[in-house]
Amino acid sequence: MTMEVEVPSGHGGKKMAANGQSALARFGHGFVAGGWTMYPVLLLLIIVGAFIAPRFLSFINIVNILEQVSVLGLTTIGLTFVLLIGRLDLSLEGVVGFAPMLAAVMLVPAAAGGFGVELPQWMGLIVALGCAGLIGLFNGFLVVKVGLNPFISTLGLLVLLRGGILIISNGRSIYSPGESLTWLGSAQIAGIPMAVFVFLIVATVVGLVLKYHRYGRALYAIGGNEDAARAAGINVDRMIWSAFFFAGLLAGLAGILLTGRLDSAVTTQGQGIIFSAFAAAVIGGVSLGGGRGTIVGVVSGVLLIGVINNLLTLAQVPSFYVQASTGAVIIIAAILTTVASRRSGGVKTRT
Repeated sequence: MTMEVEVPSGHGGKKMAANGQSALARFGHGFVAGGWTMYPVLLLLIIVGAFIAPRFLSFINIVNILEQVSVLGLTTIGLTFVLLIGRLDLSLEGVVGFAPMLAAVMLVPAAAGGFGVELPQWMGLIVALGCAGLIGLFNGFLVVKVGLNPFISTLGLLVLLRGGILIISNGRSIYSPGESLTWLGSAQIAGIPMAVFVFLIVATVVGLVLKYHRYGRALYAIGGNEDAARAAGINVDRMIWSAFFFAGLLAGLAGILLTGRLDSAVTTQGQGIIFSAFAAAVIGGVSLGGGRGTIVGVVSGVLLIGVINNLLTLAQVPSFYVQASTGAVIIIAAILTTVASRRSGGVKTRT
């Protein structure tokens, strides 16, 4: 139990904890460690946006932002599983495009660009998610059993999946692949897209698991010190497999949402999303070295990117400036997180 002691008035009369840390420092420590660092910045952007573009705070625009970031959000949450154990997964971008494309060509007739298999419509979601999960397990196999560097193996798989999309689709998009692939990304409840609910539910469940369940504690332990985690009895290899599996599964779900929003599986689907996912994770305080990061922070990073892109679009800023803004946001966010961690009482970041 932390004891409070009174420091003599000659030392400023502040109430200090027995470990020498003030209440303010402890609050700052929890604020940064909990992933709340970017929320004041997000609030400031919202206030600025209300003055720059009157349409910014409209219900339609807010829903539009949430719908757009849902795909990025799911991909980033999937990436977070891998980052927490100190690994990388570049192939998630390929999964976002390949998994729904494979399902699409197995659903539609040959005349529409399919294989001619014409599986029952209800199987579309199963095929897409199954494919995504298998890709994640394959990544885990390459890292755990073969011993490949995850950066090299997932980079190679990304290129392979990108080529695979063109091969199985003959280089053309598949339009209206079926309700099983499009419903989640196109349906609405009370005027709010189903994709938003999917993102919020996944973020909530994963956040609770990482914070309170032993599975989440094991991920943090492996990222913090893998040897110590093994010594503590954690099955590190199995955890690595599972992290890549969940990453692939969520990337596949993100691809399904995108397919529903577009009502088609396009050959360029998901291109560039891995860079935005890394940006959102870094902005949200996830350490690329493993062992540190929260879903609360990840959501802030995703929302920050979405709000900035939306603001620049409403302000009619040319698209190349919108793309360049992501890099600038990463640098600024890294600086703010580092400064905040130092002032909060020593929460070091490795982003």
